[in-house]
Amino acid sequence: MAPAITLAAEAPKLSAANTGFMLIASALVLIMTPGLAFFYGGMVRVKSTLNMLMMSFISMGIITILWVLYGFSLAFGTDKGSFIGWTSDWVGLSNIGLTELWPGYTIPIFVFMVFQLMFAIITPALISGALADRVKFTAWSLFIALWATVVYFPVAHWVWGTGGWAFDLGVIDFAGGTAVHINAGAAALGVILVIGKRVGFKKDPMRPHSLPLVMLGSGLLWFGWFGFNAGSWLGNDDGVGALMFVNTQIATAAAMLAWLIYEKIRHGAFTTLGAASGAVAGLVAITPSGGAVSPLGAIAVGAIAGVVCAMAVGLKYKFGYDDSLDVVGVHLVGGVIGSLLIGFFASGKGQSTVEGLFYGGGLTQFWKQCAGVFAVLGYSLVVSAILAFIIDKTMGMRVTEDEEIAGIDQAEHAETAYDFSGAGGGIVGGSVSTLAGTESKKVDA
Repeated sequence: MAPAITLAAEAPKLSAANTGFMLIASALVLIMTPGLAFFYGGMVRVKSTLNMLMMSFISMGIITILWVLYGFSLAFGTDKGSFIGWTSDWVGLSNIGLTELWPGYTIPIFVFMVFQLMFAIITPALISGALADRVKFTAWSLFIALWATVVYFPVAHWVWGTGGWAFDLGVIDFAGGTAVHINAGAAALGVILVIGKRVGFKKDPMRPHSLPLVMLGSGLLWFGWFGFNAGSWLGNDDGVGALMFVNTQIATAAAMLAWLIYEKIRHGAFTTLGAASGAVAGLVAITPSGGAVSPLGAIAVGAIAGVVCAMAVGLKYKFGYDDSLDVVGVHLVGGVIGSLLIGFFASGKGQSTVEGLFYGGGLTQFWKQCAGVFAVLGYSLVVSAILAFIIDKTMGMRVTEDEEIAGIDQAEHAETAYDFSGAGGGIVGGSVSTLAGTESKKVDA
């Protein structure tokens, strides 16, 4: 009888379908950054609108160049001590074949690279919402370049890079609860503790100047997030990406409704800002957990995140830190909730066989999630505060008090978001005669 012949597993081949899907997913993730710009831009006062937009847009320029030069290599190159990666052939994206596949997958390295680039772009942009009205544009640009280099690139390697300590420990982060949202939220807290509060914090009205812009931004974020989440399975044909797509929709809906219900009970109204913020809270919370939980679990994750984040945004008034647009309350808190709830709601039927406490798996995964969450939180908080302190003591992090009061748009960009002079009226006796002009002065006050 002839000996049995063991056939070697067939090597993955390039999939045109998966490659096309991942390129579309990459474009969806990129559109999230302009969406974030609109979301944040509508939440600030008129005099800060353009600066808020630019703080997101500049990330698309700076981070792209750094990612090409060395960021991709640091985040996903050959592991060096479980902390960082490095592959010299990837510096400047040199020596990468056009059809060379990402190991174990059916898409080219270039496609994986550009998909991850979009994550690297939006993460520092998320931080900007906490710093509205008061940061020099040059200082912000330098900060995100340094922060991406010493915080984001290493943390991305911990969580997603082969050999990264969190990856090897078994911390589950499907699409960025730790690497993106906790990372950005902790960084925001670290910076605002260094640079201080806005002029007039807790004294002057600082209401959103354009809720339609906020809703537009949140809609673009919700749309783009399907690429962010479902794309993170890299096109594998096993249904997990589809599960993540479905859970993204479910958790976002649940969080929006939960936030609105809490808001109605607590404050007596259903607000558009609450609907937009609740949706974002759900998107944040399902990002790490959506591949591990069932659709019913996604409802639970979203509802819990909606209520807890709605409660958390008020902590800045209690503790006195000026998180301008609730980056800490939504992204940090939402990321922590979504990451830790994996330890309770993981069904064992999604991205892995890991089961959470409610499915008979005990607390083993919960403790692993705690390790990832608090390591990223602590590292980002401390290093971000140090970077902000160094920049503040050298070139200065904030605009002057007079420039902040007059408007950072004019001081930093020599532009204004809205030209009311052509709105049907003119200047009569030193006062603006148009209704629009009058309203702009009221909002800026």
